[in-house]
Amino acid sequence: TPLYSTDGSGAAASAPRVDPSSGAGRTALPSLGRWRQRRNHTRSRCGRGRGRPSRSTWPAWCSACSARTPTAPASPRCGSHGEGTVVAEKKPNLQPPALSWSSIPLDLAGLVLRLLPAHADRARFASVCLQWRAAARQQLLPRPLPLLALPDGTFYSLPYTKPFRFPGCGFAGYQSACGSWLVFPRDDGCFLVDPFSRETVTLPPLSSVRLRPPNAVAKWSYEHGAKVADPYVTWMHMKDSDKLHISKLVVCSPNLVAALVGIGYTSQILMCQPGALSWSVRAYDRCKRFEDMSFYQGKLYALTKGENLLVVNISDDHCTGDPQVSRIGQVIKGDPWYSIAFTNNAMLCKKLYLVESCGALLMVRRTIVCRIPEPGLYSEAVAGWSAFEVFKADFEHSRWISVSTVGANQVLFLGRRCSRAVSLSQYGVLGDQISFLDDDEENRMEYGYDKENASFGTYDIRSGGFSSVHPEISWKRCDEMRLAAWLFPHD
Repeated sequence: TPLYSTDGSGAAASAPRVDPSSGAGRTALPSLGRWRQRRNHTRSRCGRGRGRPSRSTWPAWCSACSARTPTAPASPRCGSHGEGTVVAEKKPNLQPPALSWSSIPLDLAGLVLRLLPAHADRARFASVCLQWRAAARQQLLPRPLPLLALPDGTFYSLPYTKPFRFPGCGFAGYQSACGSWLVFPRDDGCFLVDPFSRETVTLPPLSSVRLRPPNAVAKWSYEHGAKVADPYVTWMHMKDSDKLHISKLVVCSPNLVAALVGIGYTSQILMCQPGALSWSVRAYDRCKRFEDMSFYQGKLYALTKGENLLVVNISDDHCTGDPQVSRIGQVIKGDPWYSIAFTNNAMLCKKLYLVESCGALLMVRRTIVCRIPEPGLYSEAVAGWSAFEVFKADFEHSRWISVSTVGANQVLFLGRRCSRAVSLSQYGVLGDQISFLDDDEENRMEYGYDKENASFGTYDIRSGGFSSVHPEISWKRCDEMRLAAWLFPHD
């Protein structure tokens, strides 16, 4: 019985006879027998009663009978229709390769690093892989927050409050700090160690000092049977003391290092070249009560207790080529005041700092209001609250000018060992702030403390208020822990 009517009369017409070997047979209308043959082929090959299998189960179609094959054949030919029939293979789903975190673009890495104020976080970023380490080195980044170093070898990476130690070295027992350097005096030399890069610089021992003039000798006189320096204390009077120590060290350049070396309040300026065999000193210069020293715009400046600003002229030794002090001149004469005791059992003491900020050389005067528990017991004065005043050096008129700001984006980190001004506005930290340490040396103490633990505080210049930013950061106040210091990483 024909499947379709092919004329307009509605009479059934038989299906055309087509040679099976002819390719045209596939385009002619199939007969009922041919349709049954395809149905049976589909049931036997595909295992389904009727209909086409789902595409997810049967990956290929036979081009001759439109039947699915259960699996993609090893040969692209259907076994039921001879060797000449080609089976269409499923094309693979091509997807782009997954990107690795190590291939982060440099500009994106810079954006991430600029959001990390802590040096510890930047170090962790660089330790992920070689690509991230290279990205961190190639970025020009703002300064990170400083680290707080303690003499027992522990460190705090601000703003974190958990102490840590550098792996491999304890870095305990340093005597001073400068920038990113820790200073370790030894009998055979003085060593500067950078805990971030592990770089080491060797300086001469304090026992090896080249005198100028070479034949200098100490002069003494006797008053009431006591031996006193004549006419005043020089390097020759204290060079052999076992209490000699470095109170301040400044790395001026790769070829010049200056240091304040002395006993108690009295010290002298020494200088040397890294790797040299000896320091250089003007043997007959009067030792002074130096408070601080700073290298500013290519010149070395020193500040005395009387708030006098001195400039240190430097020349080269004609024989060795090593740097030496040629002359010390006064640039600004201060208006000093010294510790004052009042009748109400109160006493005022002060500390002075030199620090560069926004292109200006600043003197910061910290006034400490102390109380005396009982009249006459000067040595038992106890430190109380502090006040800060900031002055700018006016070199043109040789004077100090009082200023009410250190910069809207500047924070001063003050310490006996090292002081710096750092811009932290990109981290959301307000400027015109002073962070300070109670880092008094044992032999330069005018007062004590009634608190067992020490920490650091913050002073707001605009409001005059104090705050403890991180009360969790503290250490026991004892002789071994007095030399807390700020460290400033290179990046």
